Amino acid sequence: MDQLLSNLKISIADKIYSKDPESSDLGKRIIEHSILLIDEIGFDNFTFKKLGTKIGSNESSIYRYFDNKHKLLLYLTSWYWGWIEYHLVFATHSITDPIEKLKKAIEIVTKTTRQDSSFTHVNEVILNKIVINEYSKSYLTKEVDEENKEGYFVIYKRLVTRIKDMITAVNPAYEFSSSLASTIIEGALHQHFLKEHFASLTDCSDKVSPTIFFTNLALKTLEK
Repeated sequence: MDQLLSNLKISIADKIYSKDPESSDLGKRIIEHSILLIDEIGFDNFTFKKLGTKIGSNESSIYRYFDNKHKLLLYLTSWYWGWIEYHLVFATHSITDPIEKLKKAIEIVTKTTRQDSSFTHVNEVILNKIVINEYSKSYLTKEVDEENKEGYFVIYKRLVTRIKDMITAVNPAYEFSSSLASTIIEGALHQHFLKEHFASLTDCSDKVSPTIFFTNLALKTLEK
């Protein structure tokens, strides 16, 4: 799978960026160091000026790739969900049993992230932390409906649909497959956050992972 992934390019909606950051060394440095800087100081304190200082480039050069930091966050989170989708597709394509397929899919979208050497300019472990802490800021905006129409969230929505279809395959009579699918994906981020910051508010711990919780939740819910 690593060899296959190394030959793949995660396609992001082109309206998110002004110039594809994958098309140049500077663009890849912008992605690499924006991830590191957002993790270091938080998205609210992140600016293109600070990023420019970090990479030794003019602030204006970053604006050639992204109109603003909101668009950059949309790019980073879209890339993350595209990366998760690739892993999900490769990990489940040969599984024929619907329950086992769903269990594997839940594992992929809820487990603790490991570094992937296929993409050298993206630290997926740190990007996962950013998605856990900052993802809601990409869509909790006044412009969300218009951005949705423009296709900014198409990868995330496609991932939810994949899980939804697996849920339906397990129990076609279950009426809330989309709600359960989005709850698993979004809820996993929340449980990882609670586990890290508000341990008393979750049963997830070093011994009970979000994967265990959401697998139990899904299978109990879908029992016929």
